[in-house]
Amino acid sequence: MNGNAPDVVTRYLAAADAKDPNAVAACFADDGTVVDEGVTYTGRDEIAAWREQTLGKWTYTTTVTGSEPISADRYRVRVHLSGDFPGGEADLANDFTVAGGLITALRIAG
Repeated sequence: MNGNAPDVVTRYLAAADAKDPNAVAACFADDGTVVDEGVTYTGRDEIAAWREQTLGKWTYTTTVTGSEPISADRYRVRVHLSGDFPGGEADLANDFTVAGGLITALRIAG
């Protein structure tokens, strides 16, 4: 991945790859949000539950295919997923907003 990514984005991706919902949630501000498949999850407890639910539904691997800064506090990471979910493969854009060394918002789009 591009070395310009904020440390917390790198930590998030490592925690997601390690399938550790609590470590994922720890990357977020107390009131951080995730928008995934049209649903918004707010706060570390909801974010950890979202990751736990995702792990329970599908088995998949994630490959980072690109990354770029969008602005001083926003960063986009493109990933390719392969797994046992419907369609078997997906390309997603993860748009992170970062402040104070934590993720304040993550929007996942296909």
